[in-house]
Amino acid sequence: MSQWTLGVIGGSGLYEIDALENRETLRIETPWGQPSDELLAGSIGDVRIIFLPRHGRGHRVPPSQLNFRANIAALKIAGVTDILSVSAVGSLKEHLPPGHFVAVDQFIDRTFARTKSFFETGCVAHVSVADPVCERLSKLAADSARATGSEVQDGGTYLVMEGPQFSTRAESLLYRSWNCDVIGMTNMPEAKLAREAELPYASIAMVTDYDCWHEEEGPVDMAQIVACMHDNAARARAMIVELAGKLQGERPASPIDTALDTAVVTPPDARDPEVVRRLAAIAPRLFA
Repeated sequence: MSQWTLGVIGGSGLYEIDALENRETLRIETPWGQPSDELLAGSIGDVRIIFLPRHGRGHRVPPSQLNFRANIAALKIAGVTDILSVSAVGSLKEHLPPGHFVAVDQFIDRTFARTKSFFETGCVAHVSVADPVCERLSKLAADSARATGSEVQDGGTYLVMEGPQFSTRAESLLYRSWNCDVIGMTNMPEAKLAREAELPYASIAMVTDYDCWHEEEGPVDMAQIVACMHDNAARARAMIVELAGKLQGERPASPIDTALDTAVVTPPDARDPEVVRRLAAIAPRLFA
């Protein structure tokens, strides 16, 4: 067992937490390049928390150009044990209005312009993402959000689109017919890469709009989204403080900590040494 170190991926507004102590900035280079920005580390009680601004400070990097591999690798190198994603999404359900949170438990990945694995020619692995989020961390995060006043749906499917444009009406209606709950641009391949790095991952999706399917609502408007995100950020900060209180003490082991045990198919004598060197950054127990 070990102490919890929680990685939080989200907007820069999440960092403005008065309870965060012992702050320090971490600049980390990974075998896949630099993450979106410097990391901000600190502590709340016994829990170390490391924040990563997904799009960089000032929201400089669009979804398709995020270096997802570097982001996840940087958190792993920094000692993170679990990852909480906090992201803005559109709602595909009438009962999920702006302001609601969804503790996502499934994804449909419709992205097509992103590198989705740390593994490559020279060392092949096929990791299971049948259950892509950590049930334990997801429940703790949902309970924390609820305890601080947010309306939270337990479970839901997040449709991950490529972007950066929003959906057409036909696409939005199609995704509703698939029974998806929310739509966004960022949680894939983030969740897949977290699993390859043996990091339990949970996603709290914060609804900002109704996408464009709703007959009584206008198309997605960035001004509306930004205003809703500002309110959501305050509640997300409260959630993180509450969650830190639930993570005090020893961190029990998770099956995700050893997710690669049955996933790597290339035998050691056939592996490319350079690929193995890179993989040591995200799975040192197997490749270092």
